Amino acid sequence: MSADKNKNTKSKDGNLKNTKSVKKFIQKRKTIDPNTLFNQLAKGDRIALAKAITVIESSRSEDHEVAQNLISKSLLKAVPAFRIGITGPPGVGKSTFIESIGKHILKNRKKLAVLTIDPTSQVSKGSVLGDKTRMQDLSTIKNVFIRPSAAGDTLGGVARKTRETITLCEAAGYDTIIVETVGVGQSEIAVHSMVDAFCLLLMPGGGDELQGIKRGVVEMADLIAINKADEDRIELAKQSRSAFKNAIHFYPPNENGWGTKVMTCSGLNDKGVDEIWKELQKYFDHNTKTGYLKKRRTSQSKFWLHETIINNLKNSFYTDPHITKVLLDLENKVIEGKISPFQAAESLIKLARHK
Repeated sequence: MSADKNKNTKSKDGNLKNTKSVKKFIQKRKTIDPNTLFNQLAKGDRIALAKAITVIESSRSEDHEVAQNLISKSLLKAVPAFRIGITGPPGVGKSTFIESIGKHILKNRKKLAVLTIDPTSQVSKGSVLGDKTRMQDLSTIKNVFIRPSAAGDTLGGVARKTRETITLCEAAGYDTIIVETVGVGQSEIAVHSMVDAFCLLLMPGGGDELQGIKRGVVEMADLIAINKADEDRIELAKQSRSAFKNAIHFYPPNENGWGTKVMTCSGLNDKGVDEIWKELQKYFDHNTKTGYLKKRRTSQSKFWLHETIINNLKNSFYTDPHITKVLLDLENKVIEGKISPFQAAESLIKLARHK
């Protein structure tokens, strides 16, 4: 098959790859009708969902109004889904685990959306966006939507619009949504602030890995899964489970009264994954009955309100022509030791306030 012909193919699940349809859509975004696009999305059209996500992820000013329109309509239509965050260090097998647990989810849930965040190179600003190739079986299932997004340089490497993408998926009828982090930096904090259950994947080890995992990440985890517990690593996985179980006893109790579970599994061989899914369901039901789920989502909404304010203020500050005009001069003065960084910052802030 020629390279050009391959560019115009479509995956079996209806998700768009690098098709002519996407190119035409990007070129014609100025004439897009948000009402038509939303109506298609609300009927479960995956192509419309992919297009809508492209609009809200866009940094183009002409797409902003359409994006806000789509989000407003989606908020009225959306039925809150079970949102699950999956994190873990690179190489722990997150994609394989998600593919395995996804099949169990679909046994008793209708539709599954997987939102994956790919690392963005700080040098080239490029991103691989290859999660569909890593979840080949899951991507061919009709009721599954997989959307990779570039991490960019936003909070913790989480795509700037991931939370709004969740709203679009809920409006499209997806009742379970998995958000996979890049597993580095502060991404865990960001994803924890947009999901109902936070699952930390780790590899088998003798317990020494406790030294390499940030305490804050373990404290945030609602469930810890020791993945790759297969073949000659089963005993090692059991040792890791024991080590983390013992360590958790020294952490403050969870606000919802639910003790963090530590389990072993093999995403590759589909062992123990069903048990993990059942445990996550119990956790979701517990939080729903106690009212903690509503409290957690309220707190998350406040968090993202303030994060958005901070990001927008930062963007408007650095794109303000009055600021950019004097910023370089002040930077040079700081470098030369003629003024302190704090004095320079204060003068810029005063300029922004009184321009």
